[in-house]
Amino acid sequence: MSAFIITGAKVNGEVQGDVAVRDGVIVDPADLPAGATRIEADGLVLLPGLVDLHTHLREPGREDAETIESGSRAGARGGWVAVHAMANTNPVADTAGVVEQVWSRGREIGLVDVIPVGAVTVGLKGEHLSEMGAMAHSRARVRLFSDDGICVYDPVIMRRALEYVKSFDGAIVQHAQDLRLTEGSQMHEGEVSAELGLTGWPAVAEESIVARDVLLAGHVGSRVHIQHLSTAGSVDIVRWAKSRGIHVTAEATPHHLLLTHEEARTYNPLFKVNPPLRTAEDVEAVRAGLADGTIDIVATDHAPHASEDKDCEWASASSGMLGLETALGIVQQVMVDSGLMTWKDVARVMSHTPARIGRVEAAHGRPIAVGEPANLTLVDPQAPWTVDAAALASRSRNTPYAGRELPGRAVATFLRGKPTHLDARFEGAFE
Repeated sequence: MSAFIITGAKVNGEVQGDVAVRDGVIVDPADLPAGATRIEADGLVLLPGLVDLHTHLREPGREDAETIESGSRAGARGGWVAVHAMANTNPVADTAGVVEQVWSRGREIGLVDVIPVGAVTVGLKGEHLSEMGAMAHSRARVRLFSDDGICVYDPVIMRRALEYVKSFDGAIVQHAQDLRLTEGSQMHEGEVSAELGLTGWPAVAEESIVARDVLLAGHVGSRVHIQHLSTAGSVDIVRWAKSRGIHVTAEATPHHLLLTHEEARTYNPLFKVNPPLRTAEDVEAVRAGLADGTIDIVATDHAPHASEDKDCEWASASSGMLGLETALGIVQQVMVDSGLMTWKDVARVMSHTPARIGRVEAAHGRPIAVGEPANLTLVDPQAPWTVDAAALASRSRNTPYAGRELPGRAVATFLRGKPTHLDARFEGAFE
């Protein structure tokens, strides 16, 4: 039997109190046995465990960049208790066999719940629908489907996919990118790309797909989730669609909340992402959309890459950056410390709502209350730290934040009452 009590933390950043855990469940402190472990948490914030809807774990196929084990460890350190693993692995997660392999490996490791996202189309080729029904009814119980990294470009395929997932309450998760308008693109299309002589990725290439897909979702009455919203126009389209009652949800990444296309002037490929970093006006619109609820969640788009895929010139480098261990600190910096959001809002956009969108709300994103599973994240918002790329748990090192100071971080993470991450102050507490 495991039993412990967290004392003095502010639950969701609000009321200070004690939270007792016994055998993986939150209980009344009076029900703890004598000698239960005590965690002094004055000054800390206790959140429901974080749930990421957008993680690349690279296994199977690119274990040199990340494995399910190293990605799970990075997730636990970042405060996450569940991560949705994208389908663009090798082989692609487009069959029940592959998603069950990923799901089973995640359970064996046990640091976070690894929830596979199935591919929409066979091999991510955009031509034929994958075995979505078989994946939905497999042991992995897949509910989200995405060709992430590649847009589901054919509107007929997209419509059929939206219709198909309705039978098991699934959702299509779209990487919104018009492929023709972004051929050869290297960064956001604007004055910086013109000065640098790099082919631009225009905002309209995202916005036109977002507009098409919310209309399709409304037409067939299905759920669509838009990944990594990056432009002011996309935020406006999602806001309009929600006002019409269309079942659309959307996410913002930490890097699209913080960084702009000006970073490309460094020619440092660590800043190369897809969709690209946008203008300061776009960043402000994404922040405002997250604060007012137009954008539902924060998701990391954690995208580890081996050194040979990033240590090269900008044009040849792969897109993407690490995100699991730095997301919470960036959200605190740009949304909480700025006054745009509270810690209760952070619980909403990084736990409650992503769990609901992913249809894992029976286990995750639960209230911190007696009888609920003890999936918890303890945050020290007054512990600035400097990102050290070499010290991150990921197998890859492609973070643009190395040397940057972030204001706070997760100091303890619990999955069903099991400590999966403890910082130095709590080491030894559970021996």
